[in-house]
Amino acid sequence: MPSAGIAPRRAVQLAALFAMMVAFIAQLLGALLPVIPLFIVASVANLGLDLFLQHKQPGLLAVLGRVRFDVTVRQLLRDMLILVGLLHIDGINPLVEQAPLTIALLAFYGTHFVCQALAVLVRRSRALPFVTRNVDASALGLSDAPPRLLSRQTGRRLLRFSVPTTAGMVVTAITTDAFWGGIGLAVSLLLSIGGSLYLSTWLMPKKRVLGEARALEWLDRWLAAYEPTVGMYFSGGASSAYQANMWLSTLAGLDGKPIIVLRERFMVQKIEATDIPIVCIPKVANLMRLEHSALKLLLHPANSGKTSQILRIPSIKHAFINHGESDKLSSCNPYAKAYDEVWVAGPAARDRYQLADIGVEDKDVVEVGRPQLAPILPYAGPPAADRMTTVLYAPTWEGWDGNPGNTSVILAGENIVRALLADPKVRLLYKPHPMTGSVDRRAGAANARIQAMIAEANARRGGERPDAGAAAELERCEAELAALTTSAFRKSADELERMRLQGTPPQGRAAAVAAAADAWERAYFASFPAWEHLVITTARPGIFGCFNQADVLISDVSSVVSDYLTSEKPYAVANTSGMAEEEFRTQFPTVRAATILTPEADGVAGLLASVRDPGLDTLAAERAALKEHLLGPSDPPSPVRFNQASLDLCAKADARRVRMEHRLAGIPGQRAQEEESAAEPDAPEAPAAV
Repeated sequence: MPSAGIAPRRAVQLAALFAMMVAFIAQLLGALLPVIPLFIVASVANLGLDLFLQHKQPGLLAVLGRVRFDVTVRQLLRDMLILVGLLHIDGINPLVEQAPLTIALLAFYGTHFVCQALAVLVRRSRALPFVTRNVDASALGLSDAPPRLLSRQTGRRLLRFSVPTTAGMVVTAITTDAFWGGIGLAVSLLLSIGGSLYLSTWLMPKKRVLGEARALEWLDRWLAAYEPTVGMYFSGGASSAYQANMWLSTLAGLDGKPIIVLRERFMVQKIEATDIPIVCIPKVANLMRLEHSALKLLLHPANSGKTSQILRIPSIKHAFINHGESDKLSSCNPYAKAYDEVWVAGPAARDRYQLADIGVEDKDVVEVGRPQLAPILPYAGPPAADRMTTVLYAPTWEGWDGNPGNTSVILAGENIVRALLADPKVRLLYKPHPMTGSVDRRAGAANARIQAMIAEANARRGGERPDAGAAAELERCEAELAALTTSAFRKSADELERMRLQGTPPQGRAAAVAAAADAWERAYFASFPAWEHLVITTARPGIFGCFNQADVLISDVSSVVSDYLTSEKPYAVANTSGMAEEEFRTQFPTVRAATILTPEADGVAGLLASVRDPGLDTLAAERAALKEHLLGPSDPPSPVRFNQASLDLCAKADARRVRMEHRLAGIPGQRAQEEESAAEPDAPEAPAAV
C-alpha cells in the first residue's frame, strides 16, 4: 500500500518545484523586459505557491532549505525582483519614489530577523530539562505558549507578513504610484514590529518558567514528596508506544507508588490515558538523579539503545518484562542478561532462554504469567449453526532480518484470505500488524491487495444492517471516550502548556476510561452487520477485543498466538519458513497445538470444519496443556504472581541499600547482615513457579 502512493506523490512534488522555478523565471523576465502583466501575475503566483506549499508540502520546502534556498532566500529574491521590475517601469522615479520603498523593505527584514532571534530566545526559555504528565507542576511557573506563527513558524510568518508588501508593490506597478507600495510596506512593518514586541513579553518574569537548575531542584523535591517505589522505563520510536501502553493497567495495579520514566519528549503524548505520573528525562546526567529517589524497581517492556543508561543506577533493580512472547529470537535477546531479572509468562519462556544459552541464568528467570490477558474471554463452544464463523487473521510484520517465515502476508496472505472469502459462512476480521510494509515493500503491496479483496467480497455480500440506533450509540461512546482520553490543546500549545493542562488527573479517571473503552468496543462491533468482513488497521479496537469476537485465529509465529491461547480457542499458524511441518512444530513450540497452513492455504477447510464441529477438533486437550506451558498456571492468578515478583525484587533493592549504608558507616559485614535480616519484613511465600 505505501508504494502505491509514492509515485503520484513524487509527481506532485516535482510539479510543484517546477511551477515555482517557472514562477521565478517568469517574474525575472517580466521585471527585465519589462512585461507588466507577466511581472504582476508571476509575482503574485510565486508568493501564493510558496504560501500553499508551506501548508501542504512543508517537507518539500525543507528539501529546498537543505540546498540553501530556504524561505528567507526565496522571499528576499521575490522582493528584489519586484524592486528590479519597478526600476524598469516608466513613471516611477528611482531616487524620489523607489529609494524610500527600498529602505522600508530593508527595515522590514531587519524586524523579521529581530523577531526570529526573539523566537529562538523564547523557545530556549521554555525548554525545561524534563516533561511531566499527571503531575502538578504549577510551581514551575508554567504559562500558555506564544502564538506558533510568531515563535515556531518562521517561514509562514515571513510569507504572511510579506503579503501586504507584495500587494502594495503590485498596485504600484499597475498605477505607477509609489504610495501604494509604501502603504503595503508600512502594514508589513507594523505587523513585524508588533509581533516582535508581543513575543518579547514571554521573556518577562511573569511568563518565564524556572531555569534549568531550579527546575531540577523542583523535580528532586517532587520525587522526595511522591516517593515512587516501582516504575516502568520506556524509550523508543513513535510507532513503538503500544509496547508500553499494554502494561499501564498492570503497573497501576501493583502495590506501591508507580511512575513512568520516558526518554523522548514526544512519547509523553503517545502514552494512553493513565493516572500514573509520567516523567520524561531526556538527558543522561539528569536521569541519574533517580538514584537519590525512593525508586526501587524499574520494569522494562522493550530494549533500546538508551536502556543501558538507566541500568547504570545500582540502587534500582531492573526487570525485563518484554512486550510479548513468541518463539522468535527477539524473545530471548542476549541483552536480557543486563537486567537483574527476566520476567516471563511460563515454563516455555524459561526453557527458551536456557536453550538459547545467551548468558541468562535460570535463577534470574521469574514466571509471572501475562497479567494483561485478563480481558480475553474463554472458549464458549463452537459457533451456532445459524451464525457466521468469525475468523481473525492477524499476521505479524516482516521484521528486520528478512526471514520469510516472519510474516505470512507476502507468501501466504492472499491465498489464506481467498480461501476464507470463498466460504459463505465465514466472516473475516483482518488486523495486520501496524508496521506491515515498513521494511519490505512486498508486504505493504500484499497488504493493500488483501484489503482490496475484502472490499470486493463485501460488495458481493448483502443483508440486513443494524438500525440507526447502533450508529448513534457508537457515536455517543466515541464522544464519551474522547472526552476522557483527549486533551483539548490549542494548535499553539507547547510542552509547558500541555504540562499545565495535564496536571494531576481527577480521581478515578483510569477506571472511567477502561469502562468507556469497553463500551466503545461493544458499540463498534454492534454497528456492523454480522455478515460483513472487517479490515481493522486502527489501534482501537485492540487485538484482545478482536480475540473475543473470533471463533478461530490465523496468525504467524508471534506473541499474538501466545496471548490468544489463554482463550483455548482453535488457532492456526501459517508456515512460510520453508521447513517441513514436523520441523516447524519442533522449532516453534507455540504452534504445537495449532493447525498448520501451507503458503497455498492448504488446511483452511479442515480448520473451519474443526471449529464448527468439536468432534473434529483433535487439538483441544493439546491447547489446554500448551496454555499452561506458555502462560503458567491459573492459580495463583497472573496479577498476583506479577505483584509478588515486584515486591520480592523491591525487597532485594532495600536489602542492597541497607548493605551499602552499613559499609559506608563502617559496620562489619556479619553484623550488617544480621541487622539487614532483622530489618526485613516477613515476605509472603512466593508461588512455586516464581
